[in-house]
Amino acid sequence: MGQRKAPKDGDRKVGRRALLIGGTAAAAGTALLARDELARLWWRTPGVEKPRKEGEVDFAGARWVAASDANWRRADRPDDFGIDMVIVHVTQGSFDSAVKAFQDPGHRAATHYIVRQDGHVTQMIRELDVAYHAGNRDYNERSVGIEHEGFVDRPQDLTDEMYEASARLTARICARYDIPVDREHIIGHVEVPGTDHTDPGPHWDWDRYMRLVRRARTSPA
Repeated sequence: MGQRKAPKDGDRKVGRRALLIGGTAAAAGTALLARDELARLWWRTPGVEKPRKEGEVDFAGARWVAASDANWRRADRPDDFGIDMVIVHVTQGSFDSAVKAFQDPGHRAATHYIVRQDGHVTQMIRELDVAYHAGNRDYNERSVGIEHEGFVDRPQDLTDEMYEASARLTARICARYDIPVDREHIIGHVEVPGTDHTDPGPHWDWDRYMRLVRRARTSPA
């Protein structure tokens, strides 16, 4: 996880064949390939971060509301830490209370996303960065965390709009990082080793949720 792969022999041969062809078009094509490869290598260099824009989100349609810097760690994922997991949470409170908690430096925890009961998605931490959400350092570094507005003992809080919006979000995360859509890689907070949390709770319909994620994963973005 997170290891850099050496370029395949076939990738290196493309440049050599192009040079043998000769001509302006071949030279231009080779230069373009070399520039793209150099850019990829540059952003994988230790200590060199990918470009960022203030307020930028990773999921189209999400609203950006920044979490406190104390509740996450700056990183350059997936180049420094591979991402292979989505962790599902329930807020045990309202959407507003979750946002307030994640903006509180004393809370010392936050997820990347919060999904409201009406299906609205808010992003509070970039997927590039490590959110303190799982209560386990290894799982934090390798996962994206998604909170859902509501209480674990209130099945009525888990709305159709919430399930559908969250499934689309999880499907896009899985597509972005080539994460398998299965219960080994999409888990609840309760399944994280060492955790004392019970969310998403007994009323979270995993069969339904996984069907929705699989459907969204195979649908056009």
